[in-house]
Amino acid sequence: MFVKKTHIVPDDISDIRFSEYARKIFISIPSRNGIYKAIKRGNLLIDGQKAETGRWMKPGQKLELVDPEINLPKGYRLDFEIIYEDQHIVIINKPAGIEVSGNKFKTIENAMIDKVSQSSEEDALPWARPVHRMDNLTSGLLIAAKTQRAQINLGQQFQDKIIKKRYRAVVIGKPAAEGGINSPIEGREAVSKFNLIKNVSSLKNDSLSLIDLFSPTERMHQLRIHMSKLGFPILGDKLYGKEGMILTSKGLFLSTVELSLKHPISNKLMNIKIDDPEKFKTFMAREQKRWEKYN
Repeated sequence: MFVKKTHIVPDDISDIRFSEYARKIFISIPSRNGIYKAIKRGNLLIDGQKAETGRWMKPGQKLELVDPEINLPKGYRLDFEIIYEDQHIVIINKPAGIEVSGNKFKTIENAMIDKVSQSSEEDALPWARPVHRMDNLTSGLLIAAKTQRAQINLGQQFQDKIIKKRYRAVVIGKPAAEGGINSPIEGREAVSKFNLIKNVSSLKNDSLSLIDLFSPTERMHQLRIHMSKLGFPILGDKLYGKEGMILTSKGLFLSTVELSLKHPISNKLMNIKIDDPEKFKTFMAREQKRWEKYN
């Protein structure tokens, strides 16, 4: 059973029956007839028991609006950082190697059940729902909705390309200071752009580069495919990397480090940033140090 809203009857309650009082408290139910139907369906409770329309309200009674057909899935315990949270949205730093959602138990969506607080809004979702995809190997900023309004609004923002992402990656080789590629993926337009941030020498890979990546079209594996086509595969990419130059033990060096969006309720512009994953810095520093030692 999913509890959508809870209300405790105050001490100064006047003489009023449940059917009238409930209309003032549960504003998502717009009419008296709606209250009757909700009672019949078992959606309204008084102190845990099915409500009755003519029952008089008393101080301290607990009123609940519930959905008895919704049961929370079992939560998956996972340590992750919550970057921003309010009653409508939550933005987390997704660890690499975990699916966002799906039929598996070990998903970010299931991990949110125990760690992300449920919204107290009338249109609260049973649990936080991710509103966009992210490759399981990619880490970084992920947005989830906690209310129906937020879920609908954020979905529209993604469709209208209002939400912008900046990715940070380590690639093999040294690309130009900036560049891009427009190359279809599975017959659909796909555009990627990059900016070079830093380059270091590497004994195994000749050189490694830290870059910013931008992907307005967001196709499956788009950045991985495009950087490989340009001759600068993302470090740790076992699927699209260069044979003999694939790092197999450190995961994929790709992370979403910045998001720009409009808050789905206030419409306020939000810009959320996180630091690069620590492995980006330490691996590049180690490679440069090893190269200097042998040269």
